[in-house]
Amino acid sequence: MEISKLLRPHLAYLTPYSSARDEFKGQADVYLDANENAIGSTSVDKYRRYPDPYQTALKEKISQIKGLKSDHIFLGNGSDEPIDLLIRAFCNPGKDKVIITPPTYGMYEVSANINDVGIVKVPLKTDFKLDVSGVLDAIEPGIKIIFLCSPNNPTGNSIERSEILEILHKFQGLVVLDEAYIDFSTNSSLVGEIVNFPNLIVLQTFSKAWGLAALRLGMTFMDPEIVEILNMIKPPYNISGATQELASKALSHLDKMKRMVKEIQKQKKQLKTMLSEISAVKEIYPSDANFYLVKIEDAHEIYLKLIEQKVIVRDRSRVELCEDCLRITVGTEKENKILTEQLKKICS
Repeated sequence: MEISKLLRPHLAYLTPYSSARDEFKGQADVYLDANENAIGSTSVDKYRRYPDPYQTALKEKISQIKGLKSDHIFLGNGSDEPIDLLIRAFCNPGKDKVIITPPTYGMYEVSANINDVGIVKVPLKTDFKLDVSGVLDAIEPGIKIIFLCSPNNPTGNSIERSEILEILHKFQGLVVLDEAYIDFSTNSSLVGEIVNFPNLIVLQTFSKAWGLAALRLGMTFMDPEIVEILNMIKPPYNISGATQELASKALSHLDKMKRMVKEIQKQKKQLKTMLSEISAVKEIYPSDANFYLVKIEDAHEIYLKLIEQKVIVRDRSRVELCEDCLRITVGTEKENKILTEQLKKICS
């Protein structure tokens, strides 16, 4: 596959912005090239200089954990930035389209709408499984990207690996696989398949298993040619120096992340048991993520009553196929107990 043929034509001739750190990448004693404050900072002095625009050291650490060369990695402001950049790079406004499979993560649709890109919706089946034949039948000229989410948000289930590979084999555009919750799943990531499929793009994040949601740091794994394209159109310094530093420290504690995931899995089992004891709960859908989609009587009213008790869950009752459903994140043992106790009082 030739990635360049998918690119919006005018970008092939784009001259990207050249930052001070693009023009000089080495080490020096005196830096007078970037119009920074040479005197210092009002808080932490080390942040007065612009950060590495390509996050070289951080990517190298990530590559060692993921088993993929660093030139396959793009880092963004959460996963939302690469989602937007991919649409902007490959989809012509008012002409091209993307495929999404609702119910799913809402930013695929929002980013497409912002960029005036058409949306073709292929809903999941009633059991939340992917309609593979429906996705393949929906492919038409102008479809540039297919967005898939596994484990899926808000349903929690995973897409079969064989189904994703079938789409990759048959689709000549980009397949964006969002693996934000992969660390909680027993299924393996498809990151390793990128070397076999240059049209596969895998999104992961520091927001979930790593517990760093406030940093807004997303990892995108893809063919180096696509990395170069996104580097060309991204803002010059899209990842702050503080974020790079804190993420790098986190990566040095992979064992702690795994312990946290194990504890979340433990609490997840206990939460399911407690939820199943509530009469109003009609179904707890299978989940490979750190949350449950729960079908419950009068979901919206229960959601509002939980707010009154300062217990916040996500109301998904008006989302397609998720009628009368709440999405409940697995909390600490104490938080899960408070939630279920309040639910019992509300539903009694």
